[in-house]
Amino acid sequence: MSAQTETPNSRTIRIDPVTRIEGHAKVFVNLAEDGSLDNAGLVVNELRGFEKILVGMEANRMPHITARICGVCPTAHHIAASNALDHACGVVAPPAAMLLRELMYMGHIIHSHALSLFVLQGPDLVLGLDADPAIRNVVGIVQANPEVAKKALRIRTVGQRLNEIVGGRGTHPVTSVAGGITFVLDSEKRAMLQSLVDEGKQLAKDLAPVVKQLVVTMLEKHPAMLTDWVAPSWSVGTVLDNRVSLIQGNIRAVDENGITQVEFPVQDYDKYMVESVVDFSYMKRVSFKRDGLLHDYRVGPLARINAMQQFSTEWANREMEEMLKLGGYPCHITLFQAYAKLVEMIWAIERADDILRDPAVNGETRVPVKFQGGRAVGHSEAPRGTLIHDYEIDEDGIVRAANLIVATQQNYAIINRSIEHAATSHVIGKTDDQALLNAIEFSIRCYDPCLSCATHAVGAMPMEISINRGGRTVKTIRR
Repeated sequence: MSAQTETPNSRTIRIDPVTRIEGHAKVFVNLAEDGSLDNAGLVVNELRGFEKILVGMEANRMPHITARICGVCPTAHHIAASNALDHACGVVAPPAAMLLRELMYMGHIIHSHALSLFVLQGPDLVLGLDADPAIRNVVGIVQANPEVAKKALRIRTVGQRLNEIVGGRGTHPVTSVAGGITFVLDSEKRAMLQSLVDEGKQLAKDLAPVVKQLVVTMLEKHPAMLTDWVAPSWSVGTVLDNRVSLIQGNIRAVDENGITQVEFPVQDYDKYMVESVVDFSYMKRVSFKRDGLLHDYRVGPLARINAMQQFSTEWANREMEEMLKLGGYPCHITLFQAYAKLVEMIWAIERADDILRDPAVNGETRVPVKFQGGRAVGHSEAPRGTLIHDYEIDEDGIVRAANLIVATQQNYAIINRSIEHAATSHVIGKTDDQALLNAIEFSIRCYDPCLSCATHAVGAMPMEISINRGGRTVKTIRR
C-alpha cells in the first residue's frame, strides 16, 4: 500500500505492483443506499482502433499484420486471417497445409494455456487468494515449489518452440498465407518437433495431477466458489466431426442446459452475434441472437467443452470426464476455466503427436490464389475463445473494411457477472480492501482476458476499483 487518504465520503488506496492481466482496465462496483450490490463490471479505458488501421492495406498481408494486434495470441490472428483469405479467394488449403497450420496452433495452445495456468493464474492457485501480492507472482511460485515451476516454464517453452518451428517465428508467425503454408515439412524439422512433443507429454503427465489438486484445494479453501461463483450462460465454440476443433469447422451454440440451439458456418456469424457499444468502456459487448432474443454467452476452453463434450484423443477425453464429474455438466463454475485449460493443453500435445504421425502431413502445402474482390470471413478458436476476422476486399486486393470479433468481447457479460460474484462476497459488510482486490482480480483472470485484442490497445494493466454508493464514489482502490 503506497498511499491512503480519507474524507467523510471517500477513501483512496494505491497498491503496487500492477496486476497479472493483459491490457488496461478498471472495475466499478455500484452499491445501493443500503449497502447491497447493485452491479459491477469491467471498464476498458484504452483504444488503438486496429480495425481502422487495416483499411487500405494489401489483403495478402493480413496474416502478418493482424498478428501484431497481440503478443500473447498472435497465432490465433495469423490463422484466422489465413482462413479468411482462403475464403476470399475461393480456395481450400491442401490437407498438408491444414495439418501444419493445426500443428502450429497446438504449439500456441500449449504455450498460452501454460502461461495462463502457471504464470498468470498460477500464483493465485499455488499461493492462495489471501497471499501478499508482493509474493503472489511467478517468483513466488518458484520459491514455493521450484520443481513444479521448472516444469511449468519448460512446457510453456515446448509449446512456443513448436509454434516457432512451424510458424517461422515464435511471437509473430509468418508461414501461413492465403492458399496454405510456405514450406514443406522435412525430416529434420519433423525430428525436432517429435522430440518436443515427446518431452511435452512427459511434462504434462507430471503437471496434470498438480493442477487438479490446486483446483480442489482452492475449492476446499473457498467452498463458495462451487455455489456463488457460478455464471450460467450459453456456450459457443467450433465443432468438426462432433468434436472440439480450433482452426476449421462450424460454430455451435448450446444453451445454459447444454442443449444445442444452432450450428452454422462462420460466414453467417453476423446473423447470430450482435455487437453493441457500452457507454462506459471502449470494449464492445457481444450477445448471441436467437429467435429474436439476446443471450449472454461464454467462449473459451470451458465453453468448448460445454458445447462439444468430446476431443479427438483418449487422454484428454478421460480428463474432461473427470472434470465434469467434479464440476457438473454443463459446467458454469468460474474456477473451472483453469481445469478446462489443463484438459485442452493435454489434448494439444496428443493432437500434435497425431499430426506428426499422419502421412498426409507430407503432401503439397500451397495452392495458387487470386483476389477478385468481395468478402473474406475466417476464424480460429483462440486460447480465450472464438476469434472472427471479416474483411471487405476490392478487386485490386486492398482491404476496404475490417471487423474483428474477439473472445474477450464475447466473454464481457460473463466476466462482469463473475466480478459481481466476487464483489458480493468481499464488499458487503466487509472492509478488507486487499481481499476485495484479490477476489476481483482472480475472477477476471479466470477468463484470461486479452484487452489488447478486445480494444486493440497495448501495455500493462494497473487495476483500479471504484466503489460507488447512491451515485457518489465512496472508495477507489488501486494496484
